[in-house]
Amino acid sequence: MKPQSLCIFFLLHFFALLCTAASEYEDPSNGGTIVFTTLGRSNYAWDIYTLPTSDPPSPSNELRVTDGESVNFNGQFPSTSPSSVLSLLHNRSLIRTPGPQAPPPLQLVYVTERNGMPNIYYDALYYSAPGSTRSRSALEVPVRLQAPLLGLEESKNRVSMKDRPSLSGENLIYVSTHEDPGEPRTSWAAVYSTHLGTGLTRRLTPSGIADFSPAVSPSGVWTAVASYGKEGWGGEVEELSTDIYVFLTRDGTHRVKVVEHGGWPCWVDDSTLYFHRRSEDQWISVYKATFPKNKPVSTESVTIQRVTPPGLHAFTPATSPGNHKFIAVATRRPNSSFRHIELFDTVKNEFIELTRHVSPTTHHLNPFISPDSARVGYHKCRGESNGAKATQLLLENVKSPVRNLSLFRMYGSFPSFSPAGDRIAYVDFPGVYVVNRDGSNLRQVFHLNAFGSAWDPVRKGIVYTSAGPEFSSVSTEVDIVSINVDDVEQSNYKRLTIDGKNNAFPSPSPDGKRIVFRSGRSGHKNLYIMDAIEGETSWIERLTDGPWTDTMCNWSPDGDLIAFSSDRHNPGSGSFELYMIHPNGTGLRRLLRSGSSGRVNHPSFRPDGKLLVFTTDYGGISAEPISNPHHYQPYGEIFTMKLDGSDLKRLTHNSYEDGTPTWAPLYINPVDVEWPRKGECAFEDCHWLNEMPGRGTKLVGPWGLAKPLCGVF
Repeated sequence: MKPQSLCIFFLLHFFALLCTAASEYEDPSNGGTIVFTTLGRSNYAWDIYTLPTSDPPSPSNELRVTDGESVNFNGQFPSTSPSSVLSLLHNRSLIRTPGPQAPPPLQLVYVTERNGMPNIYYDALYYSAPGSTRSRSALEVPVRLQAPLLGLEESKNRVSMKDRPSLSGENLIYVSTHEDPGEPRTSWAAVYSTHLGTGLTRRLTPSGIADFSPAVSPSGVWTAVASYGKEGWGGEVEELSTDIYVFLTRDGTHRVKVVEHGGWPCWVDDSTLYFHRRSEDQWISVYKATFPKNKPVSTESVTIQRVTPPGLHAFTPATSPGNHKFIAVATRRPNSSFRHIELFDTVKNEFIELTRHVSPTTHHLNPFISPDSARVGYHKCRGESNGAKATQLLLENVKSPVRNLSLFRMYGSFPSFSPAGDRIAYVDFPGVYVVNRDGSNLRQVFHLNAFGSAWDPVRKGIVYTSAGPEFSSVSTEVDIVSINVDDVEQSNYKRLTIDGKNNAFPSPSPDGKRIVFRSGRSGHKNLYIMDAIEGETSWIERLTDGPWTDTMCNWSPDGDLIAFSSDRHNPGSGSFELYMIHPNGTGLRRLLRSGSSGRVNHPSFRPDGKLLVFTTDYGGISAEPISNPHHYQPYGEIFTMKLDGSDLKRLTHNSYEDGTPTWAPLYINPVDVEWPRKGECAFEDCHWLNEMPGRGTKLVGPWGLAKPLCGVF
């Protein structure tokens, strides 16, 4: 008997909205296709798994809960009864449960990115035999009831990130990024409450404030969050300098700061919560906050106690109602390159390892415990060994907020399209690859380390790239090369620069005669133009000149403008903004001010030259970085803007690092494109968790160093 899957989509008008995607932006001139890269995302293949807390952990009693579609993460085992949840679904006539004799289902609320955008789903798994948590045989043949809990109506038809759901009674509490605060480098993340029966949505986070990682107390009365308060994001990309705030779940009022310096709160009862922070000894540890019973709650009256000892990183704690015996945490131990889920016995003050005994060379993230404390959940990579799907996508459709504009996340960095749009060149560290747009005929066309790719608009099969190490000094040997990708011997590449001093980011003029690029030959990274065929041995001229960094240049389709990123407004600060200049060196102007220490990188012109796409931290940070795998800069999002600096639009919403966007020369239908490449189902942990305080230890992940996409090469 094969498992049955009953997809119950309540609120059918919501489902129609998800399929037809009523757009936030209605300007039909903003058409075309944008392809970008998200660091590591193509290899996540996350599903949610669970282990019993009372049995010795082994592969035989681990259960995969989610269905293997897209990526599934950040779950919750709700305490709300299945009948109560199902009674809220508007189309109850469509629901076929296994019957009154069926055992209670395993319920799960979680984030999923299927259908091209993040959403929150509810699954109820009814098993063929009652059994106990100790019997895997009872968990083999589930009937799955599945429903999306949010549609586009809750966010006024606007595409947004959804994260950290909690089902409390008839209300869903979660993070969304659908409201623009209107300030650069200000996070859009805020906590909302949606009534599942009516769809009525209330913002619980005050205007102008960003909240992360909400947790609802066992009674449902209180919600705790990690928040910057009014001070806002300072630009950090490791542990955030947030505090813990508590407010009434019903309307967000009575908001008070209860802990200074903390993140990822969770409740054990309405007067006790756990959280993580970096300790003075530099270990990330879990702490307990106990509220006073007979006086007002404040940072002065709350008692703080360290729970997990030094010697390892312990973070993203999870609890269950009234359970004062143990918590679940994710850990990084000095003797391991992997993040694992462990229980911490708060009575005996000792760890109980779980996931290392099941899959020792796999990362496990963000635990959560069932209301009865019998199960712990987490997400990790699924694999073919357990029958899960391992489909690899060349182009993954991402829901676009703009009419007639399709968005795709691509495997590989620095994608660029051939003039005909039939082939894509990209970088996969090391080397440059070319693949047909349908995923066929993948070939490596350059074997050395390279970054950036640009097709010649006139000469067929010619791709330009920067050959050499990325993120290097002005004097490092990096050269512009042209590659004939149709040369099957892979020997026909030509070096166009000869001084070797960090020449990078080539972009050809539309007539194919010139190339603009970045070079460090003067001691600073400025822009130069040279002959596209013979290189600088024919001729070269300097375009910009100054003690700053001009980089990531892109030539407009009409040949009249060059867009680039620069820190010239504050040299050496790490802040990059978007500039424009004519190829003759006149008309320099700044297009976008990214705010204090902000970054705007990798501009690319639309084929008609009317819009620019780029990656930026303009939208701030959307989640605690420690809750995700490694993202060097976990805030890059894709934006577009007109050439006069107006009409700024945010296109992507997630907590990952989106970067290196490019326009396709034609419109591509918003449908996933698979290819025969086998899914790797692997990712790196946060690099800063490799540092073990006081031990001189810096572990290196098994897949080498991932490359930031929004950063400055």
